Amino acid sequence: MEEFSLYFAEGWKHIADLNGYDHILFVMALCAVYLLKDWKKVLILVTAFTVGHSITLALSVLNIIRVPTALIEFLIPVTIVITALVNIVRRDQPGSALQLNYLFALFFGLIHGMGFSNYLKSMLGTQTNIVQPLLAFNLGLEFGQILIVMVILLLSQIVVNLTSMARRDWIMFLSSAIFGSAFIMSIERLRELMH
Repeated sequence: MEEFSLYFAEGWKHIADLNGYDHILFVMALCAVYLLKDWKKVLILVTAFTVGHSITLALSVLNIIRVPTALIEFLIPVTIVITALVNIVRRDQPGSALQLNYLFALFFGLIHGMGFSNYLKSMLGTQTNIVQPLLAFNLGLEFGQILIVMVILLLSQIVVNLTSMARRDWIMFLSSAIFGSAFIMSIERLRELMH
């Protein structure tokens, strides 16, 4: 049980680590179009992201797939740019395109899982039984994501309700800020990838 607690704590701390804010930005972009009342839809999205990153995290840790770290580190902000851009250009009712968001979350989760794998591999060392640590780490990541989502949904609810800002304006503001940060990060990581 002590090992489970250790990996669970490492999972949620890893996703909430401000030094690795790219994953936080992705979760923010994913739920930027929702308010607190949409929490069930967002829970589905976060779970889709978790399913995606759990698959590639397991495959990477077991050395079944290997993708160059520099490529993954570049693709992670690209997933954020795409998600934020879709939020910006989408003209339909905010939050209504759950299926598209679900596919984004699942597919982009596959990429993010490979990003998590190097960290988890370094923690596991030469350990051969990885089922419990992998499960605990993924549950910790899910817990951390839910915390981030709740903060964003609460913030969105407060901004839209208390300031009387139009929901679409808030989505544009938040998604544009995320897009700008992720775009700069993409350019920086593309330079690193090219060297």
